[in-house]
Amino acid sequence: MPATIIVGAQWGDEGKGKATDLLADTTDLVVRYQGGNNAGHTVIVGDEVFKLHLIPSGILYPHVTPVIGDGVVIDPKVMLEEFDGLEARGLDPFSRVKISGNAHLIMPYHRELDLLIERRLGKAKLGTTKRGIGPAYADKASRVGLRFQDLFDEKIFRQKLDAVLVHKNEQLAKIYNRLPMSADEIAEEYLGYAERLRASLCDTTDLIHTSLDAGRHIILEGAQGTLLDLDHGTYPFVTSSNPVAGGALTGAGLGPRHVDRVIAITKAYVTRVGAGPFPTELHDEVAERMTAAGGEYGTTTGRRRRVGWFDAVLARYANRVNGFTDVFLTKLDVLSEFETLKVAVGYRYQGETYRHFPPHQSIFHHAEPVYETLPGWGTDISEVTSYDDLPAEAKAYVETVEEHAEAPVTWVSVGPKRSQTLVRRDVPLVPGS
Repeated sequence: MPATIIVGAQWGDEGKGKATDLLADTTDLVVRYQGGNNAGHTVIVGDEVFKLHLIPSGILYPHVTPVIGDGVVIDPKVMLEEFDGLEARGLDPFSRVKISGNAHLIMPYHRELDLLIERRLGKAKLGTTKRGIGPAYADKASRVGLRFQDLFDEKIFRQKLDAVLVHKNEQLAKIYNRLPMSADEIAEEYLGYAERLRASLCDTTDLIHTSLDAGRHIILEGAQGTLLDLDHGTYPFVTSSNPVAGGALTGAGLGPRHVDRVIAITKAYVTRVGAGPFPTELHDEVAERMTAAGGEYGTTTGRRRRVGWFDAVLARYANRVNGFTDVFLTKLDVLSEFETLKVAVGYRYQGETYRHFPPHQSIFHHAEPVYETLPGWGTDISEVTSYDDLPAEAKAYVETVEEHAEAPVTWVSVGPKRSQTLVRRDVPLVPGS
């Protein structure tokens, strides 16, 4: 049975949590393959709102095994807080969630350094969540990171911690004039998490392949989005991992032959959090209305998101990088607010027009969008239950997105609930379902 990758096509916050939750109804494993608790997925089931950060969205289905893959970085304190919160609501994450022993740990010095580095950058700051994600991935690349499996061998944990903390404390003291951290205090705290998390430790690569061999279906769930990818995003205003479809393979431990579907999640407009270029960003009354109608505040940080019109140049670029088979278009209902809509179909810079992503970051920073204007529909669509019943203008907008993104729009979301999803192309997620 092949696997499916769900990936954000913009700067994150596209609605991947809702999409994964909806599609997980016909799957067996949902695997988170990168990122950390800098991500936030909001899922609404009936009248209940679930805000997930580390745990895959499939946790809300009793038949799904949620998996944290090798490519994720874990703050065990945050993980346990999320476990406890879900357990208090009647779920059983302690026995169901499986965590790769190869996933790296976010340590106290990672959080401290993340905060200090951002402060020192001043106006040039990147806008990180200050949760230690970047420093944890940096230590992983430097081969001095501690992994989830280390929690269960006190001797190895202490050896690794003592070795790395010498350098971290020098950095904290000599560069940032901060007091050194205590290895004993850190060890006591982190080794104390081990017993509660022991049941979750798993060879997740073996679990994934055994499940595939048994004919089970797997969803690989990304955090953030394509334009935040460390290699393919708007560097340096990116995350520290690879949210793109290729990152799903390394982060979960799969080869390309195991995947037959890559589903893009994209808003009907664009948002981003933090610093960095944003060609279609709005700063006017339209932005205020879009922010209010879309509830554009971060799930994890609560920060207000920057908003702008749909950018087809970015959509085409994301398609090239990921190879989309389907598009899940979210928040179409938010655009009901406007009489006129715009879609950026290209960029203009110094008299030259770019249909695809510019070859140089300076062009992207200073490019002006070339817009195609479409009529709005001016009526509430949140109660529509069939794609055919959408206003003609709304369907025309969806078709425009599809044409310019160069990938078929299969699902259209008209509200945050599971039920507020319209199927445009009746193609089952799992063959034969």
